[in-house]
Amino acid sequence: MFDASLDGEVAFILASPAERPIHLLFERTHVLAEDIDLRMANSNSSDQPAWQINPVFEFFASLKLAVVLLAVLIIAAIAGTIYESSFDAKVARAYVYGAPWFNLWLVLLGANLTVSALSRWPWRKHHLAFLITHLGIITLLIGSLIGRIWGTEGTITIFKGDPPANRLLVDQHQLRVHDVDGIVKGYPAEFLHHPPTPQHPRDLGRLASGARLQIVNYASAIEGKLNPKPLTDGGAPALHFAISTAIMNQHLDSWLLAGDPQHGNFSMGLANIEFKRGIVPDFGRDRSPSHPDERTITQPSKSGEEVELEESIFAFSKAPEEQIGRAAKGGSAGAKVRLDPPQNGNKGRVVILLDGKENSFDVAENLGRDVQINGTPFTLKIDNYWPDFRIQDGKPSSVTDQPKNPAVLVTIRGKGVPVAAAATNPHGNGKELTTTGGPPTMPARGEEAPNHLTLFIADDGAITYELASRKNGQSSGKIELNKPLSTGWADWQLVVDKVMSHARQWMDFTPVRAEKTSTSPAAADFPDGVRIQIQQNGEKFEQWVPAGWQIAVPTSPEETQIAYGWKTVPLPIGLELLDFEVKRNEGSDSPAGFKSTLRVVTADGQTATGSCWMNNPFSYPGAWWRTWTGLTYKISQASWNPENLAQSTVQILRDPGWLLKWIGSLLVVIGVFMMFYLQPYRKQTEGEPILPSIPEPQNRQPGPVCPPAIIGH
Repeated sequence: MFDASLDGEVAFILASPAERPIHLLFERTHVLAEDIDLRMANSNSSDQPAWQINPVFEFFASLKLAVVLLAVLIIAAIAGTIYESSFDAKVARAYVYGAPWFNLWLVLLGANLTVSALSRWPWRKHHLAFLITHLGIITLLIGSLIGRIWGTEGTITIFKGDPPANRLLVDQHQLRVHDVDGIVKGYPAEFLHHPPTPQHPRDLGRLASGARLQIVNYASAIEGKLNPKPLTDGGAPALHFAISTAIMNQHLDSWLLAGDPQHGNFSMGLANIEFKRGIVPDFGRDRSPSHPDERTITQPSKSGEEVELEESIFAFSKAPEEQIGRAAKGGSAGAKVRLDPPQNGNKGRVVILLDGKENSFDVAENLGRDVQINGTPFTLKIDNYWPDFRIQDGKPSSVTDQPKNPAVLVTIRGKGVPVAAAATNPHGNGKELTTTGGPPTMPARGEEAPNHLTLFIADDGAITYELASRKNGQSSGKIELNKPLSTGWADWQLVVDKVMSHARQWMDFTPVRAEKTSTSPAAADFPDGVRIQIQQNGEKFEQWVPAGWQIAVPTSPEETQIAYGWKTVPLPIGLELLDFEVKRNEGSDSPAGFKSTLRVVTADGQTATGSCWMNNPFSYPGAWWRTWTGLTYKISQASWNPENLAQSTVQILRDPGWLLKWIGSLLVVIGVFMMFYLQPYRKQTEGEPILPSIPEPQNRQPGPVCPPAIIGH
């Protein structure tokens, strides 16, 4: 195996000690060991396959690449966790877990692990734990990739008594186009990264009609407003009204379609307005609150005894003669309250007239304090102050910090004889104190609004009304165009300014202003939307499409239907809700849990029944081998509707890579255990020391060196 020069070195070492100097023996022995190691290393290198010494192979097998890949993945996992906790899982998926760069990084990690395992070829016993660990990670990555590509996850909302549903709702937005050729086409429409703009639209290509479809804008909140179009015949009557209040500084307007279940009502929180065909029932009968049986008046104490009184009153700087009061205890004290306008940067003064005495209080100095009203047995407390008063979502609020519409809420307490409220006229002139009205608030859930106005349109176009006011009782009459109707709801006045005998429904959609979304909690309920553009035969058509809506685009030869919303996926199975149960905590109405009983129906008529509740899913098909391989639909309880117990939402998950993920995780655990706890499979085993290669010596200086271990053997 060795050449002649090496044989000479061996002969010199084996010679008698008397025949050689000892220092030469040490030097020659050390040189021999170096030469043997070097020649063996060169021999092993020459035995490596060519594919193992390829630069590309060495790059992917490098430990430095593995360290970089793992470090980036750890940082990405931290960022994804922060995104998910700060925003939601969708944002984390868009920017991290579902991003193209993350998938590429996982592929690079899989390639690095595979090439690293091949670089140890030919494998030996101490490589076994290393190979098992790498195989487990690679198997885990393959299982995850299979689940991403062929897996299914989403929700279905089902109703008791409805036929089986099979449309799975996926947490991804999509633009669906029902083309003129009858084919429904879906286009991905997620815009978290780079939303389209008029300068950089997203081109979706040409449709079957030859028209080019583009998404030219995106808005996170879209507001829809009814704007009916006139027809020569057919359709439904339409009416436009405006309603305003000076003391609350609000102006609202809307169109109504007669008898339309969606657009025939207008809710203001404290009041509802409805539009119907026909005339007021029993029209012409005097139904004003002047009738004793319909008038609501707070009567004074019969005995004239003093009782504890507590009354809350709204006062407005812009309407000094107006006030809204509510007696919380005993009745009204009969106080008249006004708010003088702010001056020199202060918050104004509250002036109160009670028992013939007038008192004045500085708002800023007395806000939140109980103060005595001089000359009376009553105290006054200024509960709140709004510089720019507005009713938002049924609650008093201030739009700005500027004193544009100052208002205060005061509470009067003390012992006295209740004062009767003044009788009011049928429509209310707003000049009297109202003790039965109270501040405008939203009705409780399930309660009907205390104020109601129903508008009727006859066949000849005449408009009549039926008014129900908590303040003024009931009344009816005829409405003329552009003439105000006092509703008796504080100082709200309604004007009908446009009427169409025949109209068709049409919605105008506009993006919600940023300041509105930030100040109004109700703005969170606005859907997002996209603005689409259709170009055909030199003409352009643009329209906003909110999430959950479908519009008809005028293309030729037929209209094209376009919808925007969540992506839906058809399933080969249908779900039917048989029953929904809610368990309550003992002694209360709070839910302790809920359970859905479902029937699964397949296309070939097979059925199966099962139940799912919290942490207890129902799987179909239920064969054990399908469950273990992930080739089954796992149905879990997702949410419920407290207002409709005949409704249930379930989550459906199908993950064909489930088994590979578990096998991969198990292999990783086994491999790590073998590497750290089983001595025969550790890298350095007893009797097989792994020594570093010694480079070929250059310019060695003679001198004593430490001999290798073979000296003396």
